[in-house]
Amino acid sequence: MGIGLSLIVFAIGAVMRFAMTVTTTSFNLHTVGMILMIVAAVGLVLSIVFWNSWGGFGGSSRRRETTVEGPTGTTRSTTEERVS
Repeated sequence: MGIGLSLIVFAIGAVMRFAMTVTTTSFNLHTVGMILMIVAAVGLVLSIVFWNSWGGFGGSSRRRETTVEGPTGTTRSTTEERVS
């Protein structure tokens, strides 16, 4: 669950918890709203904690190209690594 989805689920849970006045006999909508808010808060915290290991949008990478000219011809190699 990303940050955006966590905020959307939290908002839906808050509406169910605080703004709805519907009463049902099978389950409590206020409790469902509270559960959604808790799940969204946990998802938000985990997204923020693991944001650095994920690398964000695109991240950054380093590319190194090597060209070696020898008696048998030219050899090219490309090495790409992620920088965190």
